[in-house]
Amino acid sequence: MRAATIVLRLAGALAIVAAIVGQLTLSYANWSATGADVGFQFVNFFSFFTIDANVLSAIVLVIGAVLTARRMTDPTWFAVARGSVVTYMVVTGIVYNLLLRGIELPQGTTLAWSNEVLHVVAPIVLVLDWLFAPGRVELATRRIWIIIIFPLVWAIYTLVRGPLAIDHRTGDAWYPYPFMNPATSANGYLSVSFYILLITVIIGLAAAGVIWVSRKRMPVGA
Repeated sequence: MRAATIVLRLAGALAIVAAIVGQLTLSYANWSATGADVGFQFVNFFSFFTIDANVLSAIVLVIGAVLTARRMTDPTWFAVARGSVVTYMVVTGIVYNLLLRGIELPQGTTLAWSNEVLHVVAPIVLVLDWLFAPGRVELATRRIWIIIIFPLVWAIYTLVRGPLAIDHRTGDAWYPYPFMNPATSANGYLSVSFYILLITVIIGLAAAGVIWVSRKRMPVGA
């Protein structure tokens, strides 16, 4: 079981990195071809919550593989980090498949296989890892507040940066997702606030589920 966990964690990390690099490479080619400000677009690329969550997931998977190889139980800091990225990836999968599937996002041409890895495959890998990989320890309920810090910081960053991030080609403010843009939302900031509240609730519920799972006995052989 440990050997399989190490292989699957490293394979999952590699798939995530390949998907990010693949999309970034395609986006860069598109930016260069259209005369976009590459530096501006590069920052935009890493301002997507999906990209950030996947980068964190790849890091956690690699660290987890090392800990498993050393037959170590998850240290508390890593258990919190691991539980956090599982929560973020669950929310990424839910939000993408409910709100964003089929919508062209502003990162240039979308690479289909990369899109599926980042929004579908990676969340499934992280969930299965949380359910079955050895080393998992119990998380206290209060850890929910730690888990939701990063998404809230990301939301604040997005809303503050949005009006300042002007695309010189269009003159429009840049937001990573349509529902975060008050200019294109039906009721402006009211709609944006509703979506942020909704996603915060989803993150809180997902975090509660992750913590609940952490308290369950590991399956036989794990």
